[in-house]
Amino acid sequence: MLKAFADLSTPLLADACVRLGVPLRLAPPGVGAVTPGHRVAGRVLPARHYGSVDVFLEAYGRAEKGDVLVVDNGGRTDEACVGDLTVLEARASGVAGLVVWGLHRDTPELVEIDFPVFSYGSYPAGPVRLDQQGPDALVSARFGPHTATGDDVVFGDRDGVLFLAADRVDEVLDVAHGIRRTERAQAERIEAGDTLRAQTAFDDYLTRRAADPTYSFRRHLRRIGGAVEE
Repeated sequence: MLKAFADLSTPLLADACVRLGVPLRLAPPGVGAVTPGHRVAGRVLPARHYGSVDVFLEAYGRAEKGDVLVVDNGGRTDEACVGDLTVLEARASGVAGLVVWGLHRDTPELVEIDFPVFSYGSYPAGPVRLDQQGPDALVSARFGPHTATGDDVVFGDRDGVLFLAADRVDEVLDVAHGIRRTERAQAERIEAGDTLRAQTAFDDYLTRRAADPTYSFRRHLRRIGGAVEE
């Protein structure tokens, strides 16, 4: 999955979702890679954290190569729920990365391990609580307003994290590649002196909008084959 994502980005996937009418399922702003530049893509391996690392070890026992551990820690800012040992065990289990709705710790060690970990930042203290593990601990993981399961694929890069239903991934990736080709061609033309306003026939758009206030720029782009907003 990471190879399929290699030439793409989460913004391109988001634009493809909009074009296809696929609901956008994005992590709230702020999630990022511990090591800048890391990317991640793979089937969701969900785990809800209740204060102990055992839920992660149990999840790893179910992992398939290339899965991404998606940790639901409720977005808590009063504890770090993953650290170097959790990440080392993930790598040993064939997991491709971690995406955490919460915080991490052991940052220098994680950088040295050089394994994709996405979180909302670092915090020195681990959990001091120990809640009762729920029956859905390994079935689903919440991430902001969204819920992810093993039927989903997660993608992460410098712009954020996006979840997709596995049965929609191929068509979203295909459309995203098409958008990328169009945008790259437009970028090359701008650098060569052909402005974006000229490429998008912007004066024509303004004329049409004046005659028909319902004529939106997105409608105009679809008519001429541009790809600026989706």
